[in-house]
Amino acid sequence: MTNVSLIVAVGRNGVIGDGTSMPWHISEDLKYFKRTTMGHPMIMGRRTFESMGVLPGRRSIVITRQPDWSHPDVETAHSLPEALSLAGPAEEVFVVGGGEVYREAMPYAAHLLVTEVDRSPEGSVTFPEVDLTQWREVSREPHDGFAWVVYERR
Repeated sequence: MTNVSLIVAVGRNGVIGDGTSMPWHISEDLKYFKRTTMGHPMIMGRRTFESMGVLPGRRSIVITRQPDWSHPDVETAHSLPEALSLAGPAEEVFVVGGGEVYREAMPYAAHLLVTEVDRSPEGSVTFPEVDLTQWREVSREPHDGFAWVVYERR
């Protein structure tokens, strides 16, 4: 079974975005995201893809309900199970958003890589609450205004 990890930056209030963009720009965190996901397949919803585009060095698998949607250099799936199947046997597959895809992927995840951002921005897209009866924190790396936290499934 492929190792599925969710990677996300989330505000204190659970907000991850407004449906079109992230509510912050943290250069260090973008570098962490690139370093962590490089060489791995990434699964995302169409709106998340449209906000970030094709990222070099990673396979992009986009989940969409639109039957005729396509984009060069992107693989298209119409469900999370189809996207996971497309990802195939990979060392690790990263689910990178958005909110609906995170909620659906949570039961498949072995790890959560959460950037806890020390802000409470406005926004309509949220990350599901982490149930600490199912997850345990295995590392925390504090920075100025945010922390990188890794959870693994109990």
